Amino acid sequence: MADTKRIVETIETSDDPAQLRRFMANARQKKAAELYDLAFRRLLEVLPDPAPGTVEGDMWRSVHALEQVLTEERGKAARLTRTRAKLTKGGAIPVLRDFDANPELEGGFALLIARKLAEFTGEAVVLRHAASFAAEVVSAARDRLEEAGVETEAMGAA
Repeated sequence: MADTKRIVETIETSDDPAQLRRFMANARQKKAAELYDLAFRRLLEVLPDPAPGTVEGDMWRSVHALEQVLTEERGKAARLTRTRAKLTKGGAIPVLRDFDANPELEGGFALLIARKLAEFTGEAVVLRHAASFAAEVVSAARDRLEEAGVETEAMGAA
């Protein structure tokens, strides 16, 4: 039990993505879901974020989350190259506004929902920053999450 407490403290204070990924791998191997989740969420906090708390920052966290999930699923590094390029070129709002038309994000939605990581979906980003989007985009995001069984109230959606 003391070891677990020390591991939790180390994860909570780590700023090293490689170390956090090792914790995630070890936790998965030992079937320690709580430690895996803690390390995963900490990893997303320490990965580069151009603007924390903004639409851009939240979208980059979503990209990092999905890339990590895809990397684990495939057993090799996965990057959302087209989505990254669109984000870099035009910003998060156009990417999120068109999320229904983006097949990379479509498959990612299902993966994140299956992993109980709904707060990292593009739809959740839209709900957290609803003032930045047209009402129909916000409504579509809310509907899609609710159809997947996600409680949208907890995501800042009214």
